[in-house]
Amino acid sequence: MIKAAFFDIDGTLLSFRTHRVSQGTIRAFAKLHAAGIRTFLSTGRPLVLIPPMPLQFDGHVTMNGGLVFTPSQLLLSNPIPQTDSEAWLHHAASHQICTMLFTADGMMASQINDTARTIRDQLQFPMPPVVDIQQMHHTVAHQIIALIPPEADAEIAQLMPHCHLPRWSNLFTDIVHRNNSKAVGLQAICQHFGIRQEETIAFGDGGNDIPMLQWAGIGIAMGNAADNVKAAADFVTSDVDHEGIEQAINSLLI
Repeated sequence: MIKAAFFDIDGTLLSFRTHRVSQGTIRAFAKLHAAGIRTFLSTGRPLVLIPPMPLQFDGHVTMNGGLVFTPSQLLLSNPIPQTDSEAWLHHAASHQICTMLFTADGMMASQINDTARTIRDQLQFPMPPVVDIQQMHHTVAHQIIALIPPEADAEIAQLMPHCHLPRWSNLFTDIVHRNNSKAVGLQAICQHFGIRQEETIAFGDGGNDIPMLQWAGIGIAMGNAADNVKAAADFVTSDVDHEGIEQAINSLLI
């Protein structure tokens, strides 16, 4: 019996084409709630970059599991170790790499370039306040976004040994504590609400969704997901622009 459903945002709840939640997804959430199933957000975004949506959530997994909370309680907070954060900031400054840094309740960016503006327009989020990169030092970061290509990931992994890079775009990578993932977030939520792993479903489309899809009782990849994400899922539904969530929920809740 399903008791909890977890949803990624970009490419899952929100279309990259319309930047809106579809009517089918709204109907699917209504069906879940009518069946007594809790709904949760599970995203790489920090809270400050989560847009208003006509959906109800019982809790949030944010920053790839770095900060997990319900409306009334903080369940998990696991920031990047300061040594790794400082190492990245020195590297980014010397190589002029655009960086966005997210704390538990704020954000900042440095060395903004055209790629950063492209990402802002693609994901429809406000640009974080722009600061000199030196102002980022000694800040407790729960997540860093680094505008580097995939071929740079190995170098950054060596530079930041206590972190990992759950990449879901060729334009940038998220950087989080190595113990953080959406799966860790799901586990914290389920422990809090007394929900068993096998009583969960999860929807996603990006590389950072793979741990979540593998951990959930039923992992559902969107039709627009990459092949490796589909391979990690138990089920592949239609894409975000063709009511993939509604189709899957209707199949599961017959």
